Amino acid sequence: MAIRRGASYAFVAALALASVAAVAAEVFFQEKFEDGWENRWVKSEWKKDENMAGEWNHTSGKWNGDAEDKGIQTSEDYRFYAISAEYPEFSNKDKTLVLQFSVKHEQKLDCGGGYVKLLGGDVDQKKFGGDTQYSIMFGPDICGYSTKKVHAILTKDGKNHLIKKDVPCETDQLTHVYTLIIRPDATYSILIDNEEKQTGSIYDHWDILPPKQIKDPEAKKPEDWDDKEYIPDPEDKKPEGYDDIPKEIPDPDAKKPEDWDDEEDGEWTAPTIPNPEYKGPWKQKKIKNPNYQGKWKAPMIDNPDFKDDPYIYAFDSLKYIGIELWQVKSGTLFDNIIITDDPALAKTFAEETWGKHKEAEKAAFDEAEKKKEEEEAAKAGDEDDDLDDEEDDDKADDKADSDVEDSKDSDDEKHMSSRWRGWRGGHWTLGAMTKIYQFSHYEVPFS
Repeated sequence: MAIRRGASYAFVAALALASVAAVAAEVFFQEKFEDGWENRWVKSEWKKDENMAGEWNHTSGKWNGDAEDKGIQTSEDYRFYAISAEYPEFSNKDKTLVLQFSVKHEQKLDCGGGYVKLLGGDVDQKKFGGDTQYSIMFGPDICGYSTKKVHAILTKDGKNHLIKKDVPCETDQLTHVYTLIIRPDATYSILIDNEEKQTGSIYDHWDILPPKQIKDPEAKKPEDWDDKEYIPDPEDKKPEGYDDIPKEIPDPDAKKPEDWDDEEDGEWTAPTIPNPEYKGPWKQKKIKNPNYQGKWKAPMIDNPDFKDDPYIYAFDSLKYIGIELWQVKSGTLFDNIIITDDPALAKTFAEETWGKHKEAEKAAFDEAEKKKEEEEAAKAGDEDDDLDDEEDDDKADDKADSDVEDSKDSDDEKHMSSRWRGWRGGHWTLGAMTKIYQFSHYEVPFS
């Protein structure tokens, strides 16, 4: 059993006991991001010149089932991320290929990817980025409300082929395991958390090859082909007088108003109401056509452009695994990657890593959410208290200003009263107004 250097002895022991089949399994690549992981991975300089290259953190995340079980996590918002690792080159011809990894979106991802890529040939890992040709791209992709799916893209002859099936991905903030299995019989399976979510034929679920059969372009629908499923009932006749039924009739309950004057108001006519006897335009009933032949379809013929590829599932060169992402909000954590030819071994690996810690991680997440809610509630309470204090201060200031104004008005009133004795209850007396008038018009001095 070929296991990449760095695998834990506990995992090796578990796999040895898993099954007899596991003994024959081959592991092409395995990564748990333990000590020395940086020697196996190359951080790309893609987007670095534009200051758009994000940094990876080696961490177990904000909540986890084991603080020592670390992965690599995106750490900066609005950044591109690219990192890759090389393994011994191989081809999956005549053998099963299993690609599996775990991913956690701690940031409650609203737009970004969580997928990995397998690449072949020669790749300049320092320049690995979004334009680098890949063989397989697999994993979850989330963006807004419309995109929440598992990508499964196979590249053939330089063209990327997307899976035609819609496979929903997980959208919570916990770790999930994504598995892609490609078999030599050209069938595949997609699993999430060791449960199969989609399976079928690569021939049917990807448009890699032209269709085996096509509609005969020379075929024409016969002139006497009857494709009308229903026809008018020849026995159904329009009732005599049907068209004479009015749509509206005078309201029989309407009465002429007593104060209606025909000479002034004109001749009174009752308002109209919908006629309950009116059924709309007459339509002839339809019956099943006894001569119906169905919808005509052109016959299928063999596609002259179709050429079968018995290795539609296979890739001649698989040599690198890469993670290349754009993230609006960072916080996606990758861990526990394995590339093997044995689905059973991959399942055991998932149970020994993700499965062992998932319950503890869920408990840690729930505790973190509870603490967050309590902190937000306390903060909201403090803000309410501050707002109440501000309102009390404003009321006190308003009262003080009001007292000052009242005092000033009182002093003015006393002053005017002492000089003119004409201010009474907030109004000028007639005598005082007379003096004001005299002063403004005749310059009579105050007395």
